[in-house]
Amino acid sequence: MSLYLFLNIASFLIPFLYSFEKRMKYSNRWKVIFPALLITAVFFIAWDIIFARIGVWSFNPRYHYGIEFFGLPIEEWLFFICIPYASLFIHFSFQYFLPNVALSDSTVKKVYWILMIFIVSVIVLNFNKWYTFVNFSVFILVLTIAVFKYPKILKTYFITFLIILIPFLIVNGILTGSFIDEPVVFYNNNENLGIRLGTIPIEDVGYAFTMLLMSLVLIEIMDTKNESV
Repeated sequence: MSLYLFLNIASFLIPFLYSFEKRMKYSNRWKVIFPALLITAVFFIAWDIIFARIGVWSFNPRYHYGIEFFGLPIEEWLFFICIPYASLFIHFSFQYFLPNVALSDSTVKKVYWILMIFIVSVIVLNFNKWYTFVNFSVFILVLTIAVFKYPKILKTYFITFLIILIPFLIVNGILTGSFIDEPVVFYNNNENLGIRLGTIPIEDVGYAFTMLLMSLVLIEIMDTKNESV
């Protein structure tokens, strides 16, 4: 088994098995969770393909089977289902077991404006770096939509994302070279800020935040439509 495939399966397996837990019944939400993940995956895979082709990042053949579609290893395709599924499981578990723990509307807005000021400044100063510019531009777009149309999501997501960061730092740390001889994914530092959390480009935090938030917004939209039927 390739290392990348192992990380995907290991991340997905426990949340998948606990999806049938009788209290939370996470599996009952699959009818909205999987469509949301797939729609989000289409967007991010397209982005991934383009960035791989222009050399923003590349994949180490040492750590995947060599089966590729549109220049991406099969393990990379699986990443966009396995990792978000596990991450959303953490988010919804938190909501289920700690329903009263949430930020106020005013706090959500304050966090939003702080992030906006900081991220816009980064974009303006680094518009010539593909990963930095595109990543944080999409971050702002998705976050702004969420703040003004689906603020309820952010009341808990701003909290749960900090929890999700713990397994994220472990898995993404390995993918970017922590604890192993070479990275699974190579990043072209000419296209990012060059700031790393250990071996992880700082942009990856924004990338993960946006990917999960996009899925949560889509889930909220589908839940609302189902309730109105």
